[in-house]
Amino acid sequence: MANKDNNLLKKTGGFFTEFKEFIARGNVIDLAVGMIIGSAFTAIVKSLVDDIFMPFIGMIMAGINFTTLGVTVPWGNKPFIAFGNFIQNTITFLITAFCIFLLVKAVNKFKRKKEEAPAEPPKKPDDVVLLEEIRDLLKAQNGIVSEEAKEAVAAIAIEE
Repeated sequence: MANKDNNLLKKTGGFFTEFKEFIARGNVIDLAVGMIIGSAFTAIVKSLVDDIFMPFIGMIMAGINFTTLGVTVPWGNKPFIAFGNFIQNTITFLITAFCIFLLVKAVNKFKRKKEEAPAEPPKKPDDVVLLEEIRDLLKAQNGIVSEEAKEAVAAIAIEE
């Protein structure tokens, strides 16, 4: 019985360890932050549409209140189809989608500028530079002189 309990603990512990690693990944945390900010942003846009745009549009359209706009179906228990709310929610969605589009466009523009910036060539390690100097000195001693070797010999002569 104790052996079964130990196996269950090992399996459960492995599961929770794997879950912990999954949650600690950057992508999951970024997604959670994005969802929270997105829901807050949606609340702001919904308020903008419900409290500012729709009353203004209703005033232009002879005082129509979009929240009460709908049709009562004359059969059964006479359900009310509120297409005014649908119009209002569609406008909220379109404004939210447009704002997200502008945000993604700005991020892409920033990424493009970052990618276009020329990267500095990587600095050679000191040992590689030293080996190249030795090579050039050996070439110079054997009579094979290149411009780089001449510069290296001149630099070493100045140092001495």
